[in-house]
Amino acid sequence: MNNKKRNILIVDDNPTNLSVLFDYLGQANFKVLVAEDGHTALKRVKYLRPDIILLDVMMPGIDGFETCRRLKNDETNHDIPVIFMTARSETVDKIKGFEVGAVDYITKPIDVAEVLARINTHLKIQDLQTRLEEEVAELKAFGHTVSHDLKNPLSSVIMASQILMDEDTEIETEQQQSFIKMIYDSGIQATHIINELMLLTGVREGDAEIEELDMATIVEDVQTHLAQMIEMYQATIIVPDTWLPSQGYAPWVEQVWVNYVSNAMKYGGSPPIVQFGVTPEKDGFTRFWVKDNGKGLTPKQRAKVFTEFVRLNEINVEGHGLGLSIVQRIVEKLSGKVGVESRIGKGSTFYFTLPNIKH
Repeated sequence: MNNKKRNILIVDDNPTNLSVLFDYLGQANFKVLVAEDGHTALKRVKYLRPDIILLDVMMPGIDGFETCRRLKNDETNHDIPVIFMTARSETVDKIKGFEVGAVDYITKPIDVAEVLARINTHLKIQDLQTRLEEEVAELKAFGHTVSHDLKNPLSSVIMASQILMDEDTEIETEQQQSFIKMIYDSGIQATHIINELMLLTGVREGDAEIEELDMATIVEDVQTHLAQMIEMYQATIIVPDTWLPSQGYAPWVEQVWVNYVSNAMKYGGSPPIVQFGVTPEKDGFTRFWVKDNGKGLTPKQRAKVFTEFVRLNEINVEGHGLGLSIVQRIVEKLSGKVGVESRIGKGSTFYFTLPNIKH
């Protein structure tokens, strides 16, 4: 099960039950919230979303069944597991509880060891369900990329090859070179997409070896990797003299930089000015960033850029839909976060954070 401290909301109008469960679950490393009635519980959920809820059935005001029904009708809370607690053990009451969305039913008087076992079971089920949903999303990513993104370059290769092989078609040397270049460019595009798929597989299946990063060397390697592109775009690259220490997995971090920098050249100004940067944060992390001199993004556009299959050309630039979503997966697996800051006419700054060195 997930090792992070989980939030649990206990809803019961009996102070003794609240006190016993609060102490026991607190000692079991839960962050415990309490409410003595349904209305208060609904307010608590808006303040801090719990991972699971223990809900008494018989309470003043709205009872547990109605409280659960309202929770499940709220799209932001409908997937929170709810375990009912009640002295009523009739089958009809249990059925009603399941009908309004509960995942389990505990009969009073409560055995705290049983409560903890049931909580852990349902949290494990929730974690497995979340992981399954992530894997389904990744399978969709593979399927979408293979069926859509690879289709265009392969179609171009086939078309150009057919023209060149057609003995009845007279082609000028200049046209031949044009078709050969089309085949080459399409091959490069297909290779790039395949490399992204392989990277996505590695991020999904691999366990990164976390170590102190030599960011100066990583950034040098990025510039070497993108040397041809830098020359083609006549880009100006600005790199800080020093870097702050951080930890991560160098091959993945290099791919994050490559994605950000290549995008900054493609979608930046003409000619592009690409600035690397680093900024300390207060929460034990360091922010690394790439700033471009492009047109900038609106708030609505910024909200979309890390979403799978929302193509960058949907916000008036070209590109395919896996790049930034892979960046997000990489950084989150390294315990960091990604983001973008931008203003129209002022360019964009794409960033990622990594943990500081742990001594």
